[in-house]
Amino acid sequence: MANKITDMSKIRKAIKFYCNGKSKLFISKYLSLSRNTVKKYISLFEVLGLSFELINEKTDAELELLFSHTTVESISPKLQILYDFFPKMERELKKVGVTVNHMWEQYIVLNPDGYRSSQFGHHYKAWSKKVNPVMHMNHKAGDKMYVDYAGKTLSIIDKDTGEIKEVQFFVAILGASQYTYAEASMSQQKEDFVTSVENAMRFFEGTPAAIVPDNLKSAVIKSSRFEPTINETLADLAEHYQTTILPARAYKPRDKSLVEGAVKILYRRIYVNLKETKFFSLEELNQQIWDLLDAHNSRKLTGRPYSRIELFLEDEQQKLQLLPQERFEIKYQSFATVMQNGHVQLSQDKNYYSVPYQYVKKKSKTIVHQINGRDLL
Repeated sequence: MANKITDMSKIRKAIKFYCNGKSKLFISKYLSLSRNTVKKYISLFEVLGLSFELINEKTDAELELLFSHTTVESISPKLQILYDFFPKMERELKKVGVTVNHMWEQYIVLNPDGYRSSQFGHHYKAWSKKVNPVMHMNHKAGDKMYVDYAGKTLSIIDKDTGEIKEVQFFVAILGASQYTYAEASMSQQKEDFVTSVENAMRFFEGTPAAIVPDNLKSAVIKSSRFEPTINETLADLAEHYQTTILPARAYKPRDKSLVEGAVKILYRRIYVNLKETKFFSLEELNQQIWDLLDAHNSRKLTGRPYSRIELFLEDEQQKLQLLPQERFEIKYQSFATVMQNGHVQLSQDKNYYSVPYQYVKKKSKTIVHQINGRDLL
């Protein structure tokens, strides 16, 4: 057991040599591995259909898990034809009404001597785990957008004082295409959170049927298994964009596994590249984030011949609802007793606002929002 990590390190090198055109005999001698071992892992590598870059991103433990769930017998020509069919099938399943049985019917027309329906379903599940060995959920195009904050913060430097300020890292991902948006914001307060959620929808150029946040306070006031209380500002945003808020359920890791997986990937592809750079404004930091994000969305998905942006443009973009022309205006609320002079004070801006005289000395809920820079009660 103690040698397994070392072995995986050698296997990584063996695959690199193989991708660079070296023979199996050369690899065997150079790395002091048996020829059968080299043949085995190269065969498994070919079955998985992954690029060396994707293999190289995985830890030794992840490689061990990946290869342990893959068998050499999978490289039979009959099964290889089936595996070649699965990437297209995976995309089709994201469309409403498409089922595994429907896809099997298409497959068997093309391959009359192919696998029967039960074996077809079994191999599809196995393939899904091999190319992406994490929890697998079938997401429909245009259905959900998952949002969350990364646990690790970024920072900017105040030009005037030199003070280092921590900023939050917001991530949004569409379920079907895994097309991803990210930005830095000053806080996780509801104003910044709602703005980030709106920026994500503007980036995607469409509104999903539902937004799935984790149970952070800027999204959910009171969590509940059956009827959580949504933050009123977020609920107003959802109404403006004609969508629904579906908070991730407590103790249901599948509800947020997609966005948490996206955060882990962005740690490697964005955080690492920002580590040695100093930023003096949020705009400067976000521009660098978006440049790196473009590269992330353009990379091929693990074990698939297409990228997030290709999948989004071809399959998901047209399923999103149209955006409203006007951006959302945040409403500020205050609960107070109307004073004798017919005014109430809004706690957010400390300003006084007049109300009809009938409400003098009565408790009131005051809502103020801005339109074209003017406060309206």
